[in-house]
Amino acid sequence: MLEFDLRPLNDSDRNEYACLVHSSFNAWYWKKGWGADYFRCPPAEASVFYDIYSGLTSSSSVAAIDRKSGRLIGACFYHPREHHVSLGIMSVHPDYFGMGIGKALVRHIVDFTEANGYKSLRLVGSAMNMDSLSLYNKAGFVPVKSYHDMVVQVPADASLPLVPGAEMVRDAVPSDVDSMGALEMEVSGIRRLQDYLYAIENERGLFEVKVIENGSGSLDGFMMSIRHPALNMIGPGVARTEEACAALMRASFDRFRGEPVLSVIPMDCGNLVRQMYCWNARNVETHLFQVRGEFKPFNGVSIPSFLPETG
Repeated sequence: MLEFDLRPLNDSDRNEYACLVHSSFNAWYWKKGWGADYFRCPPAEASVFYDIYSGLTSSSSVAAIDRKSGRLIGACFYHPREHHVSLGIMSVHPDYFGMGIGKALVRHIVDFTEANGYKSLRLVGSAMNMDSLSLYNKAGFVPVKSYHDMVVQVPADASLPLVPGAEMVRDAVPSDVDSMGALEMEVSGIRRLQDYLYAIENERGLFEVKVIENGSGSLDGFMMSIRHPALNMIGPGVARTEEACAALMRASFDRFRGEPVLSVIPMDCGNLVRQMYCWNARNVETHLFQVRGEFKPFNGVSIPSFLPETG
């Protein structure tokens, strides 16, 4: 019987963690017949997940270590925020699938959430991975929102059709952080000031943050994006309307000229979904926003992301 210990990740685990994330995702998608790697970059590039996650919440991680070999066999970051805890990407080494490692990691994070009085634990997980879906469902998570994973190949000249509201979009600045928090509280019932400031300050040169103002000068939405060999993605972000969200999306595409970029789009936002198709988006997967604990339905558009993982 496999015996393993749980402990936080540390900087000496960085390279092994990158290989773990890279191999676990690629193995699962090959097993399911995708015919291509999930990560098409070298394993070392996946270290960006460690760098970003640990930069946001350095102490909030849990790793499973094989007691016999000392090998890192599973890991997950989690993010305590003002009103909730967000569960990050869960990775288990392919050689150890089905041995209870994921269950132990989730249990650790659930225990942390309850012991510290948080009202909810949130995640965005694949609807196609039945093992993952069952793992979270057994732990008490309930799917509350479904999303299209949509990839747009941005033309080299960024000649995607424009949408109304583009003239109201600008780059975010640190003084926007409080307004961004108030807006997300209004739309999604959560606030993540440290995430917004981390992306706006952008010390690693990976992020861009856009905001859209209305006629009165207040914010109607914001959108982050990350550009990196391991992940080109637009999100997280929120907006009061689908139209404001579309304007933010269109402005965010320009930094990905000649490259594909992923976005996770709410299925029930019909106008926004149709606009994505007008930009020649293609569906590549489905994700579910899942909550363990309290949840207030969204009052607007909420776009999640995988880095940083957000609910």
